[in-house]
Amino acid sequence: MRTLLTALATLAATVVIPASQATALPDGQALTPPMGFNNWNSTHCRAEFNETMIKGIADLFVARGLRDAGYQYVNIDDCWALPSRASNGDLVPDPARFPSGVKALADYVHSKGLKFGIYTSAGTKTCDTLGFPGGLGHEQQDANLFASWGVDYLKYDNCNNQGVDARARYRAMHDALVRTGRPIVLSICEWGENRPWLWAAGTGHLWRTTGDISDSWSSMLGIFKQNAALAGYAGPGRWNDPDMLEVGNGGMTDTEYRSHFSLWAMMAAPLLIGSDLRTATPATLSILTNRDLIAVDQDALGRAGRVVRASGGVHVLSRPLANGDVAVALFNENAAAATISTDLREVGLGAGTYSVRDLWTGSVDTTASSVSAPVPGHGTVVYRLSRLSTPSAPPAGVTPLSDLVELRASNGWGPFERNLTNGEQGLGDGSAIKVQGTTFRKGLGMHAFGEVEYLLGRRCSTVTAQVGVDDEVGDRGSVVFQIYVDGVLRADSGVVTGTVAAKTLQANVSGADQVRLVVTDGGDGFDFDHADWADAKVTC
Repeated sequence: MRTLLTALATLAATVVIPASQATALPDGQALTPPMGFNNWNSTHCRAEFNETMIKGIADLFVARGLRDAGYQYVNIDDCWALPSRASNGDLVPDPARFPSGVKALADYVHSKGLKFGIYTSAGTKTCDTLGFPGGLGHEQQDANLFASWGVDYLKYDNCNNQGVDARARYRAMHDALVRTGRPIVLSICEWGENRPWLWAAGTGHLWRTTGDISDSWSSMLGIFKQNAALAGYAGPGRWNDPDMLEVGNGGMTDTEYRSHFSLWAMMAAPLLIGSDLRTATPATLSILTNRDLIAVDQDALGRAGRVVRASGGVHVLSRPLANGDVAVALFNENAAAATISTDLREVGLGAGTYSVRDLWTGSVDTTASSVSAPVPGHGTVVYRLSRLSTPSAPPAGVTPLSDLVELRASNGWGPFERNLTNGEQGLGDGSAIKVQGTTFRKGLGMHAFGEVEYLLGRRCSTVTAQVGVDDEVGDRGSVVFQIYVDGVLRADSGVVTGTVAAKTLQANVSGADQVRLVVTDGGDGFDFDHADWADAKVTC
């Protein structure tokens, strides 16, 4: 029999992972961020964590409207197993905590129309100080056992990993789960140590981007800032995970908890309740069941909200939604109240008239220019903006795209610019568009990850541009330019770096209603990704 160290060395040597995997797994799972419950934040390893409690949580999901609001997963965390495996190597549920066994518990959760999740670690032991058996070297055996129990979700932690490469450890469990034939969502919990947003989309469905959250304003705020910067890596089936919700655990005010919930929804984060629902107050339940915010979090487009402005503790976030609406959050991290304002262009909307719905109060207004609100200290106001008027289609002939009013836009840093480079801060702070010494009078200045969408009205034939990385970043930066026509990718530049001249990118848009120009990073992160759509134009 091989020693454990020999097995680990073999695992690390034989699992080959591409350097970048930006595409989600093709299994159709977690197309929106998972929603559910995990016991760890409220119970840790205390004796109250047992099958009676977990069954009670499933009951409360139904009785208190959480299931109907979209919460699906009832997940158990560390300490469910005995400290040693059985003689055949299987994990053994603690009979004191789970006298009926895990399969019976999963069956009970399923009987409520819910899904069941479990926990282990990609190491030799789990993370609790008592050190329960981990999955490293036992991936297939554990995956088979979980599948036989009816597990739907696996949180796979990072403790006691023996220095084995993270990509190898997590890929081994992914492969083992696939071989069981049971659909199981894989939550990669390696705390962002190995930048999983760069590789984990082909391995799991969500990945932790930070260390553990705690029930405090400072912890929540710090995690928000780390996770929000990674918006471009999220999408259907591949989610940044800033850890569980602390809403209702008592360490923050209700105003702060509303901010916590608002920011997680804007970031398209998984919504996993971490408080004890048995003692949840009406205020806690009203936050957790805010269907307007849940609809933002669960939006099918799957594009995480981006911070479009952050200065002096005041943040403006914008998130495009599947039906053309845009969610806008005005967040005040300061203790003192502040009035926060933004205009349509800053949040990625073209000229027009919009309905403005406050997603906490339900009040509705209209605007053709800006939105503004008094925001309490540590508070967040979230609006959903819906277009009431539509820009006109381009005129006949050849028209620079920078002369048109866009339907909507988002940008990696600062707003996108017309006829200027992206200056990364305020509107109009760029310079002349220049690629490898050639200056262009017209064009769009963007920064990965970004996109801008235009109405064509089914009367145009081609969209073309000279695409390249702007000279203002020298030979740094690497981006990919793409043109989507009515949601279908029609042109792709491949990776373009700051060392090459602008190249022509063109798409046939005959009969199309809309065209969307997209800039992604070149697989090496999004520093210096100043992307120019030089001389971008449409022929109609």
